[in-house]
This record gives sequence, structure tokens and C-alpha cells, in this order.
Amino acid sequence: MVPTFLQTLLLTYFYVIVGLQTMNPTPKTDTVMFTVKGQVVIPRWLRKDFEINEGTRAVVYKHNDHIVLKPLTAQHYRRLRGSLKGTKAMDVFMSERKREREL
Repeated sequence: MVPTFLQTLLLTYFYVIVGLQTMNPTPKTDTVMFTVKGQVVIPRWLRKDFEINEGTRAVVYKHNDHIVLKPLTAQHYRRLRGSLKGTKAMDVFMSERKREREL
């Protein structure tokens, strides 16, 4: 799936402004195995803590030698609310939409 312009803009903004948090592992850990298709099962306690349900989307990216999986839950969106306030993000988004309509 190719990310849309707005998704790319939001992720870039989040990365630059908020920054990557250092990896702080919790005292509780589990080991998972990858299937032939590259799938993993997220342990139940993590799904419960992060409110991950069937159909929940996630952003996956590489950070140094780590694979980072960030679920896009309602809690994630609530934390982002207002984070673009005072930026030109909406102007950029609207101009991009206008340009796409003209094509």
C-alpha cells in the first residue's frame, strides 16, 4: 500500500517534531516467531494494553537495527489531535488536493 500525501506528511511531522522515543522495554517480555509469510502474533497482554482489535492498522518502520510497529488506535489519534495546529499542514494538504483535481 502506497501512503497518501497526508499520511506521509503526518508521519514526517510526527517523526521530526515529536522525535523518536528511545526503546524502553517493559519488564515483561515475550518472544514471537515469524511465519513463512513474515507474520507474527502480538501477545495478548500487549494487544490489551494498546487496545489492538481485529482490523487495527499499524505503521511499521526501521529504526537503526529495530523493527518498530506502532498501532494506529483511537488512543493514538487522540494524542495527535491538535499537533498540527499553527503549522501550514492544512494549506499544503488543500493545495495538493487542488492540484490532484486539476490533473
